[in-house]
Amino acid sequence: MLHSLFPRCHCKFTSLPILGATVDGFDDWLASSGYTRGSRKFSIRMLRHVDVYLRRHGVHKVASLNHGTLYACWRDLIKIFPTSAGTVRTLERYLVAKDLITHDCKRTALAPTVALSEQYANHLREVQGFSVSTVSSHLRTAECFLEHLKKTATAVGRLAAPHIESYIAKAGKRLSRGSLQHDIAALRGFLRFLIMVGKIPAGLKYPIDTPRLYRLERLPRALPWTTVRALLRSMEKTSPMGLRDYAIFLLIATYGLRASEIVAITVDDIRWREGILHIHQRKTSSPLELPLTNEVLSALVKHLKRTPPPTPYRRVFLRMRAPIGALKPTAVGEAFQALVRKSGLSIPYQGPHCLRHSYAVHLLKSGTPLKTIGDILGHRTAESTCMYLRLATGDLREVALQVPSSNKRKEGQR
Repeated sequence: MLHSLFPRCHCKFTSLPILGATVDGFDDWLASSGYTRGSRKFSIRMLRHVDVYLRRHGVHKVASLNHGTLYACWRDLIKIFPTSAGTVRTLERYLVAKDLITHDCKRTALAPTVALSEQYANHLREVQGFSVSTVSSHLRTAECFLEHLKKTATAVGRLAAPHIESYIAKAGKRLSRGSLQHDIAALRGFLRFLIMVGKIPAGLKYPIDTPRLYRLERLPRALPWTTVRALLRSMEKTSPMGLRDYAIFLLIATYGLRASEIVAITVDDIRWREGILHIHQRKTSSPLELPLTNEVLSALVKHLKRTPPPTPYRRVFLRMRAPIGALKPTAVGEAFQALVRKSGLSIPYQGPHCLRHSYAVHLLKSGTPLKTIGDILGHRTAESTCMYLRLATGDLREVALQVPSSNKRKEGQR
């Protein structure tokens, strides 16, 4: 397909010393992933600069590439081509999909911090056995810490307690107490790894204090049910993306599902004849079966008729923009923020999890037993469901005792 894309000058791309053999296959992969003709041209043209960078840094063939080399390439090219350097990350996804990339090549061309990050990622995957999302979270903290050391001109081997304290003080300005606690926990894990590989002396992970968090110190973030219904009514339901987003948020508002559970729904999980929706709960790793309501069923049918999942995908909700693939939980949060901005409603929360809390409070105010609410939400214990009792202020007022007046107090004292 490269010949039809560049009928006159396709040879100058296929003759690239390193990437020339992969250009034609890369273009086919872009087309199958949903990239437009203009985007494909844009990416193919950028490969010339990528090829020049790789040759300058000692890479002579595609088999010598690894994630660290491509990451360093992207970091350098983004300074020169801020709108085009993303092609390096796209090329990396293509090489991974075609098994053309290796992890065991020499790292002589890598920056020390990049090589250390890659080594830490392999440790998290192979030794710790962390999931992909957990590895990504821990690696993000490690890279932020290494970037902080780079800005302060501090080598990893000369790391001391003041450097750790300055990083935490800086992170505390952009993170909440809960997020900072998770960030410090990931930092401790990275410091343990550095001690294990002999990069820093033992003992540096212990003087780190975490913010104090109190159990049940915050109320669940719930919206009035009228606001939830108004938010759903404000959604645009004519475009493919509008139908997809409406089905997503209707599922959350109807069943209180988590974003990770929404994106994992496949066509096989919907039992159309039985009217049952099968959910794989990521948090508790237990199955959950829910009855399909007519409104949810209609929204799913309209979405799947408009945008059926292409082969080999079986997920109900996929990306609408290239590259085509499974939707991530973070994308649900971004769609929720965009929906709130368009609706014009006063919603102070940034994530769709508030719809789950709103649904639980709505059931509680409707007189649904706590055990039933816990079963619908997939809670393991009743203690997890009881936190919503603090939001049932109307019912709590009926339980409160009357405060005795001043006259009754004096009579009681006599």
